Amino acid sequence: MKNEPKIPWNTAEILEATKGDLLCGDIKHTFEGVSIDSRTISANELFIAIRGNVYDGHRFVSNVITGGVRGLIVSKDAGTDWQDKGIVCVAVSDTTKALGDLASFNRRRTDVSVVAITGSNGKTTTREMTASVVSTRYKTLSTKGNFNNEIGLPLTLLDLKNSHQWAVLELGTNRPGEIDRLGEICIPDIGVITNIGFSHLEGLGSIEGVMNAKGELLKRIKPEGTAVLNADDSRVLYLSKKTSRKVLYFGLSEDARIKALNVNEKTTGISFTLVLPEERIPIELRVHGGFMVSNALAAASVGYIIGLSSEEIKAGLEYFQPVKGRINIFDVRGVHIIDDTYNANPDSMEAAIRILSSLKGNSRGILVAGDMLELGEHAESMHKKIGALSARSNIARLYITGEFAEAVAKGAGKEDKNSMDIFIGAREEILEDLKKSLLPGDWVLVKGSRAMGMEKIVEGLKECNTKK
Repeated sequence: MKNEPKIPWNTAEILEATKGDLLCGDIKHTFEGVSIDSRTISANELFIAIRGNVYDGHRFVSNVITGGVRGLIVSKDAGTDWQDKGIVCVAVSDTTKALGDLASFNRRRTDVSVVAITGSNGKTTTREMTASVVSTRYKTLSTKGNFNNEIGLPLTLLDLKNSHQWAVLELGTNRPGEIDRLGEICIPDIGVITNIGFSHLEGLGSIEGVMNAKGELLKRIKPEGTAVLNADDSRVLYLSKKTSRKVLYFGLSEDARIKALNVNEKTTGISFTLVLPEERIPIELRVHGGFMVSNALAAASVGYIIGLSSEEIKAGLEYFQPVKGRINIFDVRGVHIIDDTYNANPDSMEAAIRILSSLKGNSRGILVAGDMLELGEHAESMHKKIGALSARSNIARLYITGEFAEAVAKGAGKEDKNSMDIFIGAREEILEDLKKSLLPGDWVLVKGSRAMGMEKIVEGLKECNTKK
């Protein structure tokens, strides 16, 4: 039920979960939830003072106490000024670790089963597709937005309610050891690796570093659990040889047990025949891009493992709608906008450009590209490659913004045989020029890394629909 409460906590459980020290307060005091946000916390919740890159939650302890909060988790080195306030106060060595420890305790004290999904591309869409499939039969908790790190994943698990039967979680990483920790927290019954590509190279160093980081998930799957792996990805296949867990392969190759036949891209989306071990069933996805089939196969694999019928799997896949900012297509006064602004790396940018090239047909194609971040020493060369691909894809106009805009332009210039127009500028300048130059029938792809804020351009174009 929508108003069902979260699972409550008492002080004794908090101490058991975190192995912290009780500085003051009642061992039997009960809290109705956990929060790290001083702006939204309720008086009956426990406040955890997280130290982040920008804010230190300890600075807001006095505010939450004034607001009526009766419990804190703080760092041992944070002082003791609040011990005479008549509240529960638990001290730990690391409040971020304590948040994860509480989440892990919460996961273990429920009957919930967990699907954990990682990969360089497609993990958010796969997560949403999987949640759609699983929820056809079971009460399902799913990661919201980009809550896929050492803060976000625990916050998701702390939302568990007694009625939840499955949790479908996304695991992200930009450094070695992060997925290992996330897996330690969520203890997956099923682990999914969508693919391994050129993402977060700044923190992971190389494609081998990416592979090893994603592979950390496999050892955290329960011994009796199952790894769902992409048979079309050579690096994922390499990892599969190193795991002792049961493996179910998905993909288009012969090695896959869950596969797709007769893939057909249409104006309304993608159709294919889903091949399960015992039967075949037609699927109509309301999304664009051939890579979406792989995401759907991963989700179908999870459904198959947990015993869903083919009709339930079909219903879950066909009910799925694209995640905001993931190949969302809409029209603005006859112009077709492809909103893929959720995030970007070289592989996903290449896939999106191919979608633009396919969908536009003989119409004019326009790419609006922001930087792909966290590529480290590979950034210059990767951006040049995207420029070159744009030129080879018969794109009429290229708008570029960000630190690596010149690199994209150089790559395009070396390949361009059709005098493609290139515009380099700030987001606001690009939006202004787009509004003046777009023509009915044009196809426009907008994409860039999350921090580039490329959705602002999409929002600005949408406003054209409301103006007379």
